[in-house]
Amino acid sequence: MIVQLTGTLLEALPSRVVLDVGGVGFELGVSSTTAAQLPPVGESGVTLNVRMVVREDAMELYGFASRDERALFDQLRAISGVGPKLALSVLSTFSPAALAQVVTTQDAGRMAQVPGVGRKKASRLIVELSDVFSKSAELRGLVGLTEPSSVPGVAAGPVGVEAEATEALLSMGFTSQEASLALEGHAESGAATIEQVLAYALRRLGSGR
Repeated sequence: MIVQLTGTLLEALPSRVVLDVGGVGFELGVSSTTAAQLPPVGESGVTLNVRMVVREDAMELYGFASRDERALFDQLRAISGVGPKLALSVLSTFSPAALAQVVTTQDAGRMAQVPGVGRKKASRLIVELSDVFSKSAELRGLVGLTEPSSVPGVAAGPVGVEAEATEALLSMGFTSQEASLALEGHAESGAATIEQVLAYALRRLGSGR
């Protein structure tokens, strides 16, 4: 798998670049955040962290100015309903550090500013990414967090978690009946923190259960 490329920058646009590596031109999708950090066209020795995405009908390359951005791209794509284009849209709206702040402050309003992300999806992204940040020391380091308990809700005990989850789902626009049905069986699934319970509920809502 290709994870890094170094070459001469042949073309640079806000959403894609072309890198000449040993006479072979590689087209890579990029976020506007990465594009803004690139040197002028014609510059040699340009290095990008790369992720290759293999689909049934194509193989696509995406380039990132930092490993943090690539790591967040991977985590965003792991979320149901988020493809490479939407992941890049999120990373074009927020730098890795800014996205970490949005997640840790649970700022759904700012997340909803991403093109293609409505209020409900913004809340779901924050829930999913909160769990990611709680488990990754590397990503927590983006905002100076050192312990999982520093991420809102991660250290929450079982008492009141279901009530908090219900309140969160209602704030996302779901009805009380939808919230109640979505939360059924969360304890048996092993979901204990507010993030895990919400992720469980949102998966059930997304699957139509």
